[in-house]
Amino acid sequence: MKFIFTRDTWQEIFGTIRKNKLRTAITIIGVFWGILLFIVLQGAAKGMENGFDDRFKNLATNSMFLWSEQTGIPYGGYKRNRRVRLELNDTYRIASQVEGVQFVAPRNAKGVFGDAAPLVINKLKSGNYKVFGDYPIIDKVSKKKLRKGRFLNQKDILDKRKICVIGERIEKELFEKDENPIGQYIRISNIYFQVVGVYKRNNTDIFERDNSIFIPFTTFQKIFNTGNRIGWMLISGYPDEDIVAIEEKAKTLLKRKYTVHPNDERAFRAFNFGEMFGKITGFVKGLKFTALIVGIATILAGVIAIGNILLITVKERTKEIGIRRALGAKPGEIRGQIILESVFLTLVAGLLGMTIGGLLLSFINGFAKNWDFPFLNPTVSLTYIGFAIAIMVILGTLIGLIPAQRAVSIRPIEALREE
Repeated sequence: MKFIFTRDTWQEIFGTIRKNKLRTAITIIGVFWGILLFIVLQGAAKGMENGFDDRFKNLATNSMFLWSEQTGIPYGGYKRNRRVRLELNDTYRIASQVEGVQFVAPRNAKGVFGDAAPLVINKLKSGNYKVFGDYPIIDKVSKKKLRKGRFLNQKDILDKRKICVIGERIEKELFEKDENPIGQYIRISNIYFQVVGVYKRNNTDIFERDNSIFIPFTTFQKIFNTGNRIGWMLISGYPDEDIVAIEEKAKTLLKRKYTVHPNDERAFRAFNFGEMFGKITGFVKGLKFTALIVGIATILAGVIAIGNILLITVKERTKEIGIRRALGAKPGEIRGQIILESVFLTLVAGLLGMTIGGLLLSFINGFAKNWDFPFLNPTVSLTYIGFAIAIMVILGTLIGLIPAQRAVSIRPIEALREE
């Protein structure tokens, strides 16, 4: 192994490269392209993973929304297209009878699903905004980033307080620039509510965004006379529970109560965050695996090209190798030099591909800040980089054995006869 650190060895390697600059450049393109693809695809997959994690970081992914519609199958003496309306006690029934449920929160709203949004007035300014009647527990599923004040609490529910939490867009549209809305009163459907909090926009909110108002669920019941009816419910399962199975059990329970056919898929619908997040996670994993396979295959193709070029180089240097052998060079030295040249070219191409790939990912990350698509901080872990380097060294060594063996098999007397 001493020959690796000798000056003569590296002079010969660089001398060979200088003699065949164009051929060497073309040779390393395959490995360079393979590593570039590997780094960019792995980084892109990680960027998507980070983006989705950031987008859903304030959302309990093991949860779902469940609501009712019209029946699709006649059953139990009822015709199809019968409207089913959920009630408040349905939430208690699901929470107590469906295994794996952590909590269930009923929800009501004005200004969604085609319903007219209430008029909201502050002094001389007004606008129509969505109003949600919620329990404080909703904040555990879809976390609100409060910019000022507080969110709903249990005391608000029990006392049916006329308080509200508004989005920052409403603050900008109904209040002056330097005006603090906390403690002030606004009119919602001609009823005064005190503002106790202002929340920031959250991209994971399905309905709310930053142009909505939250009031206590019990206050919503009283103001809008909804009685025990609810618009929909939010069901959250424990972290290790299968939220898809919980969805099916909840629907089955409701179908029995409301005399709905067991195979009716229209009566009760759900938006399952757990199922959606699982599909996203599976897609990202598939992309990473694809990047791994494509990268390795391209690197292998590039390394094979290096081996082929080195075979040609050995053929051209037959006389030189014969002279070295005649002067006492050992087969191990000849073999080692050829293998070292193969590994060196592979590593140079690979490191160049990593560098360009890293710069390209940095450029994409800067450009992606203007996208609405979830993409953040595309990086490649040190584990993957170490794996790629190890693959390059191993493949470079293995492919270098072929021309190296061809070189040591040359008999000095035959090499010296060649012109």
